[in-house]
Amino acid sequence: MSLRVLRFLSAGESHGPMLVGILDGLPAGIPIEQNVVDHDLRRRMSGHGRGKRMKIESDAARFVGGIRHGETIGAPVAWLIENRDWPNWENVMGSAPVESGGIAESGNSPSAVEARSISRPRPGHADLAGGQKYDRADLRDILERASARETASRVAAGAVARQLLRELGIEIVSHVTRIGSATFRENSRTVTFEAAAGVDGSPVRCADADVENAMITAIDAAHDELETLGGSFEVIAQGAPPGLGSHAQWDRRLEARLAMALLSIQAQKGVEVGPATWVAGQPGSKAHDPIYPDGAGGFTRRTNHAGGTEGGMTYGDELRLTVHMKPLATLRQPLDSVDIASGEEVQAVVQRSDVCAVPAAAVVGEAMVALVLADACLEKFGGDSLGETRRNADAYREQLGRYPSSAD
Repeated sequence: MSLRVLRFLSAGESHGPMLVGILDGLPAGIPIEQNVVDHDLRRRMSGHGRGKRMKIESDAARFVGGIRHGETIGAPVAWLIENRDWPNWENVMGSAPVESGGIAESGNSPSAVEARSISRPRPGHADLAGGQKYDRADLRDILERASARETASRVAAGAVARQLLRELGIEIVSHVTRIGSATFRENSRTVTFEAAAGVDGSPVRCADADVENAMITAIDAAHDELETLGGSFEVIAQGAPPGLGSHAQWDRRLEARLAMALLSIQAQKGVEVGPATWVAGQPGSKAHDPIYPDGAGGFTRRTNHAGGTEGGMTYGDELRLTVHMKPLATLRQPLDSVDIASGEEVQAVVQRSDVCAVPAAAVVGEAMVALVLADACLEKFGGDSLGETRRNADAYREQLGRYPSSAD
């Protein structure tokens, strides 16, 4: 489990009436700004290469539990995000029983075409494996929940967790480092936290103008060729104190918890902590980060090749995680597949899709890192109220300032 104190659950299908989420375990007294949550939801919807669905939806979270007068009250925080496209899908995705063939099986409109029962699985999606696992003849039962539309609930949860982290002095940003073959010449660790914090004005959330132009060109070319593109993004967290996570058990190691959370995002295939690929090719004398006195009784590093963790714990430097995303598996020129009803060789079903969603995935990555770090902070500092959590965190930082102390 990547979360040990907090509990997060989401529900809802891509074309159902709404998405819902519950985040349990937060202390009371955290100020929650609605505009912060909705701002992150808008960021998730943006980016060059997004599809028609983002023109239909206008995501906003409606809190229905756990927040009163702008503060958490210690109860589970619950919210819903309405799907504006629901009226076009009510016949197809409604919960009431229908007679055989009762949903739209024919028609010329895009919604009617998409509404047909699906028996042609898409390579790269959950369609076939999910259909086999749950014994579903209509693969829409699988793809509706497997859809990345679900990540809107994650972003809402992460935006709430982010507001706890800010109270503890921790901030999180992200930036895109690769789309297709368009990438940085240098390792992404050269992008500063401040530069990454300013990428929301870029249509691909890239910190380098030349690389941004190359990414846009690559997306436009993929669109014209009926292709999709993947890529990479980096999430950076600043302000985490030493000691989040633990070396004592395998499932308490922070980088493992972060990797699980990030790889749980749809279409993500790999995670690096720091410049891991580069480190793997270096001798130990170049790969590790020497320790120096900071002149104030503490410690500092002049490099951060470890990406902010050692032995499963933070050591006070920036956390840097690079995530690699595969090209989206829904193609307008579909791949070969098999019709599970007839057994015939066919082409996979075509569903509307993005050309590229790496910029949006980076925002979801921020949310998942926020959830894991908020959980790790509560594991370390505890507290049923924000005041108690802050006092415990302040006392811990004071302890670090006099480490090692024989008096303790």
